[in-house]
Amino acid sequence: MTALAVTDLQAGYDRDLPIVKGVSFGVNKGEAVCILGPNGAGKSTMIKAIAGLVPCFGGHVRLGETDVTGHPSHMLVRKGMGFVPQTENIFTRMTIIENLQIAAQLLPKQQRAVRIETMLEMFPDLAARPGELAGALSGGQRQMLAAARALLTEPQVLILDEPSAGLSPKLVGQVFDTLRRISEAGVTLVLVEQNVRAALSLTERALVLVDGKLAHDGPTDTLHDGKFLGELFLGHRATEATR
Repeated sequence: MTALAVTDLQAGYDRDLPIVKGVSFGVNKGEAVCILGPNGAGKSTMIKAIAGLVPCFGGHVRLGETDVTGHPSHMLVRKGMGFVPQTENIFTRMTIIENLQIAAQLLPKQQRAVRIETMLEMFPDLAARPGELAGALSGGQRQMLAAARALLTEPQVLILDEPSAGLSPKLVGQVFDTLRRISEAGVTLVLVEQNVRAALSLTERALVLVDGKLAHDGPTDTLHDGKFLGELFLGHRATEATR
């Protein structure tokens, strides 16, 4: 069953200069997919367009059976899409529990406490300090809190933009361990990531975006060959100097 379908998507900030140029792909329910590509390829713009944060100029986005093209982000949350931006993804002046309580406002009252408790069970680092200010958390803990906020509403699809950005190797490991548990729980994951090794270790399928167009769509094991990745990223056959 297809959880997310993108067809001929064109998006960006200026209709005459689209950044995303006719991209099409689908993500099956429970699948984990990474989106790779060189800087400036349009990866973050594409997922922000899918999440209702960047204008779509053409094409369609379907969440399950529903066409959600161009719907604003707050409506998409209610329809089953979770999105974790790279930055400004938590309220730093609020405590951990307050962050979760704010996110839970989208749920019926009788479900809020149960879902918050479920998130604290899933993220024991957060459960150990519910009254701590979010701004005092480490980078890895902040990403865990951002993921917990997004998961509160039980999204069909969780999209993450550069979850390892700015983190130390140790914290990257912690964040990807968390994402692995989320994926194993059956949540459909789509993530943009510059840490290629970490992304390939987590996901089953990889998309490579180059200059706003889809250059590759296939199983992650096809990209463990550094030469092939180099050719995709650079847009030409890798020479001895670039291998």
